[in-house]
Amino acid sequence: MNDVLIVNADIVNDGRRFTGDVRVRDGRIEAVAGQLAARANEGVFDARGRLLLPGMIDDQVHFREPGLEHKGDFFTESRAAVAGGVTSFMEMPNSKPTTTDRAALEDKYARAAKKSLANHAFYMGATNDNLEEIQRLDPRVACGIKIFMGASTGNMLVDNPATLDAIFRDAPTLIATHCEDTPTIDANLAAARAKYGDAIPIEEHPFIRSREACIKSTRLAMELARRHDSRLHVLHVTTAEELELFAPGPADGKRITAETCVHFLHFSSEDYATKGNLIKCNPAVKLPSDRAAIIRAINDGRIDILATDHAPHTWEEKLQSYEKAPSGLPLVQSVLQCALERWFDGQLPLELIVEKTAHAPARLYNVRDRGYIREGYWADLVLIDANLPHRVTREETLSKCGWSPFEGTIFRSTIVATWVNGHLGWHEGKLDDRQLGKRLEFDR
Repeated sequence: MNDVLIVNADIVNDGRRFTGDVRVRDGRIEAVAGQLAARANEGVFDARGRLLLPGMIDDQVHFREPGLEHKGDFFTESRAAVAGGVTSFMEMPNSKPTTTDRAALEDKYARAAKKSLANHAFYMGATNDNLEEIQRLDPRVACGIKIFMGASTGNMLVDNPATLDAIFRDAPTLIATHCEDTPTIDANLAAARAKYGDAIPIEEHPFIRSREACIKSTRLAMELARRHDSRLHVLHVTTAEELELFAPGPADGKRITAETCVHFLHFSSEDYATKGNLIKCNPAVKLPSDRAAIIRAINDGRIDILATDHAPHTWEEKLQSYEKAPSGLPLVQSVLQCALERWFDGQLPLELIVEKTAHAPARLYNVRDRGYIREGYWADLVLIDANLPHRVTREETLSKCGWSPFEGTIFRSTIVATWVNGHLGWHEGKLDDRQLGKRLEFDR
């Protein structure tokens, strides 16, 4: 069922761009070559010169299951992901209940095995009181340990200094951090309330969730990581000042790495006037100068991974007042198209986008046999027409929340096809979910 020969592809992989064919057998890549002859009973898919990339590995999503299924679930959000060229995702622990013990972790894997069109893995969440769970965690079971070093839902804010130190000391796998300093945010919010009462404008968001809050928390995480030689990955970096804290150059060999998200390449504080709460997220979309600094940091290697932080909320929730409207954007269905806009504008090389969305996540998380178009690897592939513009509409949105912050945007590319483990899950606007994704495996 998963035997196909993809011919006439413009392949972008491992820092190279070349014309070639890809043979897929039993869900894995059997051969990559200039020209391959079709075999009997082998399906042939003509790429017609379009871009063939390794599928994106998104290291930060919130798919809302269990407990918040009115916003999204593994069924809906994984299908939106595959439609956007995301073949594997790593999902965050702030669901209900939170994913803070082994039982909750395995419950998510069991749910995803029955529903998810994409490959999947899950983070173990840290709290002030689950240190023993973290210490005995098998590093092959979770993609990483997530620490909210800023405000979060439930009891997931880790603000006990002794606990933080112990987690960084004893973590058996990568630590991924959300870095915002809660006391700083609380003080900023109190000041905004004093000034505006119940009518705080959305334009205040980047000053409430301020750059100072981000910088202070990121410095703390890096200090702890250096003290214990921990493997630290700082998520969704948004400020020029934070970027200066990270080392430039290739990701390999770094003990401290950084990620940013696609909406920080696209939006800036100037967009609050028209987008309002639709682009309210934590950390906040900040200045145009921060956006420019993020693009420079992707180019010089200070940013190692590009992700989404996909976080759907209902339209009704987003239309509430500033303080009541939740933070987060649905992004997986448009992530690669949005990233490619920076290529069209000459800001990011195509090969570098592939590195940040597929190669680097696979290497930095030790994902087995994924993230590259290589013989023996799973056939997670995305075919993109770089000459076919696509206008984003609400009607096509597959995320359960039913809206996109990109509505009305005309991207200069279209996601034509997505293969997950050799299965053609998305083709010319249609989903095929007769074969589901697999649990990610880690070489640790």
